Amino acid sequence: MDYLKTTGRIFDVQRYSIHDGPGIRTILFLKGCILRCRWCCNPESQEFAIQKMIVQGEEKIIGRDVTVEEMLQVVEKDRAYYYRSGGGMTLSGGECLCQPEFARDLLRGAKERGIHTAIESMAGMPWENIQMVLPYLDLYLMDIKHTNPEKHKAFTGRSNERMLENARKTALSGMTRLVIRVPVIPGFNDTVEEIQGIARFAATLPGVDKIHLLPYHRLGQDKYTGLGREYLLDGVLPPSAEHMETLKKAVHAVCGLDCQIGG
Repeated sequence: MDYLKTTGRIFDVQRYSIHDGPGIRTILFLKGCILRCRWCCNPESQEFAIQKMIVQGEEKIIGRDVTVEEMLQVVEKDRAYYYRSGGGMTLSGGECLCQPEFARDLLRGAKERGIHTAIESMAGMPWENIQMVLPYLDLYLMDIKHTNPEKHKAFTGRSNERMLENARKTALSGMTRLVIRVPVIPGFNDTVEEIQGIARFAATLPGVDKIHLLPYHRLGQDKYTGLGREYLLDGVLPPSAEHMETLKKAVHAVCGLDCQIGG
């Protein structure tokens, strides 16, 4: 099968994950992203190029080229865990749809092997990239960061019109389960009004019944130092558990979506 020879570039593989989809999962992290979110916890994912990063005082090469066949062999090692837990394979990044052919063929291979498939994506790529993967996708975890295009551009480097349009197209396609995820970032989108605006938009998407609020964290801050970059949210504290509960209640106040903290 020729598609097994498709090559792509990854920077990490995480096995036995209980995040980014149901059950126990293997997450493949693909290189490349069109956004430059100030809070990005994987800054080494943003450039498609293979990079060097200082990790615990030692130089590390970030990024390697692999085939679909090679990655599916890794994913299949944990098939027993997927079966017992309802888990599977998730593609993340970066933005996995920056490598649409590689993403499509990974998902196709997993589906043909009976493995549940998911992607974590912000839907900012051309619609054609999304269309390529939908036939092989069980779950789309879609980031919606803000409804205001100017503020979105100020904090991520790009406006959000295409993302919101693609969210609607994906929902209308009916080809995959769609869950909306919101990274809650202090100073960017952590007010009741801003979260409710996203919730109202999500509630207009056919078939969407769940929204995840993901609290900001600083776990990736040291990576910026390792890359010789400035961390633009230095000094910003994660939202409190109480504030996250307030935002969860705010979602329930304006729509019927099931809302959870974390995802």
